[in-house]
Amino acid sequence: MSGKKRIQVRDVMTSLPVPINGLSTAREALEKMREAQVRSLVVERRRDGDEYGIVVVWDIANKVIAKNRSLDRTNVYEIMSKPVLTLDAGMEIKYAVRLLARFDLSRSIVVDHNKAVGFVTLSDMVFRYIDLVETSPARRAN
Repeated sequence: MSGKKRIQVRDVMTSLPVPINGLSTAREALEKMREAQVRSLVVERRRDGDEYGIVVVWDIANKVIAKNRSLDRTNVYEIMSKPVLTLDAGMEIKYAVRLLARFDLSRSIVVDHNKAVGFVTLSDMVFRYIDLVETSPARRAN
């Protein structure tokens, strides 16, 4: 057995994702983002079996402001991404990085037992992975 430490998505994620209802307005989404100091929100599921959505600052900039739509008349469900790729909290980050890169994504919702428990970004995982590789015994021996 190798002594290599395996880092899971849960070790890198930002806990407690900020939820928003799909019927909320783009302005309300921006206000929530500003208050929580985040750039993305989890759009709540409407019922069991429904999928999570995500709304990011880019969605509001590109789909509302750039198109001269009203922040107060545009609902989150109109601009969100849904369904979104989710990552299991127990997945090793090397596989999570591959998955996000394959789909050209910069972030994902993290789920544990099908419940949203956090967000993770590609950059956070890449930097954590590099830290792991740089401190590995094989690397230090070189």
